Amino acid sequence: MAQLLIVYHSRTGGARQMAEAAAQAARDETDVVLKTADQAGPEDLLKADGYIFCAPENLAAISGLMKEFFDRSYYPVLGRIEGRPYAQMVCAGSDGENAARQTARIATGWRLKEVQPPLIICTYAQTPEAILAEKTIPDAQLDNCRELGLAMAAGLAMGVF
Repeated sequence: MAQLLIVYHSRTGGARQMAEAAAQAARDETDVVLKTADQAGPEDLLKADGYIFCAPENLAAISGLMKEFFDRSYYPVLGRIEGRPYAQMVCAGSDGENAARQTARIATGWRLKEVQPPLIICTYAQTPEAILAEKTIPDAQLDNCRELGLAMAAGLAMGVF
């Protein structure tokens, strides 16, 4: 059975909810491994057949722990995961575009295959209090995460990717 690895980081809960929603839906189609960025590493990337990366936007960039996951994993898997499919989700306070670009550049270096555009969910948190507050992603937006997870899993299970 194909394995989907979902790696995420979340400080205030938004990205965690997104990753969990994708994982929940994907489990109907394939084996899913859901790991936080500080727990995931090169060995997880090597075992998986496809990936979903989910991170919050922090200061117009991917979160530091997510970047650290990529830093730790980049060279150990370089040239060993080429062509595998990936998708990404960003929990953004403003627009999330730069965080998505950063992840896409890393995936390009690994020669991964983007199978759908980034899913960016914007919380519109703009004040220090709102930025630091625990997030609750509306169920309608979590449905988009579920759809992404299900599509990735189904594609892996059918060998489409």
